[in-house]
Amino acid sequence: MSQRRILVTAALPYANGHIHIGHLLEYVQTDIWVRFQKLRGHRCIFICADDTHGTPIMMRARQEGRSELDLIAEMHARHAQDFADFQIEFDHYGSTNSPENRVVCSEIWRALRLAHLVVEADIQQLFDPEAGVFLADRFVKGTCPRCGAPDQYGDNCEKCGHTYRPTDLIEPRSTISGAVPEIRRSRQLFIRLEKLRPFLTEWTQSGEHLQREVANYLLGNFLQDELRDWDVSRPAPYFGFEIPDQPGNYWYVWFDAPIGYIGSTRQWCDLHSERLDVWWRNPETEIHHFIGKDITYFHTLFWPAMLRTAGYQLPTRVHIHGFLTVDGRKMSKRDGTFVLARTYLEHLDPSWFRYYLASKLGPRLDDLDLSLDEFATKVNADLVGKIVNLASRTAKFVEGARLSDRYPEDGGLFARGVEAGAEIADAYEQGDYNRAMRTIVALADAANPYVEESRPWSLRNDPAQADRLRDVCSVALNLYRQLVVYLAPVLPRLADATGRLFGSPIVSWGDASKPLLGATVAPFEHLMKRVERKDVDAMIEASRESAPDPVHQDDDGPLVAEPLAATCAIDDFAKVDLRVARVVAAEDVPQAKKLLKLTLSLGGGQRRTVFAGIKAAYTPDQLVGRLVVMVANLAPRTMSFGVSEGMVVATGPGGKDVFLLGVDAGGRPGQRVH
Repeated sequence: MSQRRILVTAALPYANGHIHIGHLLEYVQTDIWVRFQKLRGHRCIFICADDTHGTPIMMRARQEGRSELDLIAEMHARHAQDFADFQIEFDHYGSTNSPENRVVCSEIWRALRLAHLVVEADIQQLFDPEAGVFLADRFVKGTCPRCGAPDQYGDNCEKCGHTYRPTDLIEPRSTISGAVPEIRRSRQLFIRLEKLRPFLTEWTQSGEHLQREVANYLLGNFLQDELRDWDVSRPAPYFGFEIPDQPGNYWYVWFDAPIGYIGSTRQWCDLHSERLDVWWRNPETEIHHFIGKDITYFHTLFWPAMLRTAGYQLPTRVHIHGFLTVDGRKMSKRDGTFVLARTYLEHLDPSWFRYYLASKLGPRLDDLDLSLDEFATKVNADLVGKIVNLASRTAKFVEGARLSDRYPEDGGLFARGVEAGAEIADAYEQGDYNRAMRTIVALADAANPYVEESRPWSLRNDPAQADRLRDVCSVALNLYRQLVVYLAPVLPRLADATGRLFGSPIVSWGDASKPLLGATVAPFEHLMKRVERKDVDAMIEASRESAPDPVHQDDDGPLVAEPLAATCAIDDFAKVDLRVARVVAAEDVPQAKKLLKLTLSLGGGQRRTVFAGIKAAYTPDQLVGRLVVMVANLAPRTMSFGVSEGMVVATGPGGKDVFLLGVDAGGRPGQRVH
């Protein structure tokens, strides 16, 4: 097998928000594929970066009173740590706001200019008079002009798939301020994609680069009609790279974001004395992009057009996946299923999540559901009960001793595992991890009866059976190690621990084809614990308390939360009984990370107990005697540490930035707020 040179990317996470488990699906999927290629002996590098430009970054920095550079630096560090803790191993993790990326952007821009693909036009654009900014497509919502679906973004309808301009929306509104936008004229720069339609049709329909359903989607929705010119500039104010030959205008974030793949590779090349052209201008190099289906349009039309025009290597394959749902529904803060990566790590082993995703991921675009019950059952049954079980039931009997010098008779089990290696490798290569996991678990199902029938726990009691005991344990442990080699792309920590157990690290796919003989078995360390449902429930509860509202965190997403419920009329709002109450006692709730227990006086001898998620912002002694606004007619909620009989009203983004609402100290407890 000849060595391949492969460059792999995953979509660049946007620097406007934290990593959550929905994001992690893609990065785990990509990391598994990269680790498999490296285990097979190929030259493979995994390149990624933070996507750092755009209006959302500018607006958030403005709201938080700090610079964009400070914001993106903080998010870069947090993203990198979350990825590392989920065992996602990039060869380089950069930023689109880098000198290297600016250089590549300028180079590609010059190529587009020389190819006469850049045109200028005066356009009508929506402007937010309250925020003082022009509104990008995803900062506008309104009614779809084709099907009449409400609450659609300014670029395309999620209901009917129709694409349009923001000015086409019926009754548009700004998602930044809620204001009705004004139509203003501005001079913009566009790429004439229609000139490249013959090339794009050929490339997308070749059957080599895209899944068939993706190719059909592009043909049916875009390539049969004239391609719209692509708007690639934004007027000031905007956080990004100013266009060198168009002062006062900036490259749209979707122009420089994919170029970040090349810019980040350039950084890696500079650090490792490599040549960029070897990786991006050489037909012998494979380039593989892993992305979600929501950004198909950019990676299969705009991006190939830019690469071809600038003389860069086109993607060998764009691997497109579906979304993650939890228990059959979209992730939700109210349900506690909008789980941040860091919240997951505080409660559960990331290896469990990696395995569960692998057991579900296939080569198609189907959405993947994280069933919390199945999650616990599958990990406990497959990993703990079948695979790790082979080692945990035998290794302790040969601690400090050597495995057999010749591989014992095992009824063909090891040979069967070697034969299955080709099928498992093919499944990994095709992105059909589900098939790979099924094949591996089937091997474990065949191996465990050998241990059960050989009964090493009985052999250990008979000194005359010492050789037999060693042979049985040698077979079981070699079968276990073979399975772990096949699982190494999915479970790198288990592979590392297995390497320590035998004093022989797993470094090659070929390690599964030859038994380990004569190795000294180290003292057994616990390899993997079982999933406890109480820990899963604790994660969900922590997410319900602490997760941010589900905002759209892509480059042009709104800075405000999506509505959590249907709109209500003023009569509905009037049903809420808001009262001013005095805090007469406040205490910590040791069992909860976010909660304080407040005793509130409403006057007339009425007192209520309320649990409030404000521990990060206030200490109990800061609250006693303070006047707050409470919802007095909220139905009581039973918690594990007591009953909450209402809710105090606060504002702010969360964490330390929570601000209780109240009145001046002259207010009387129990006053109705009008």
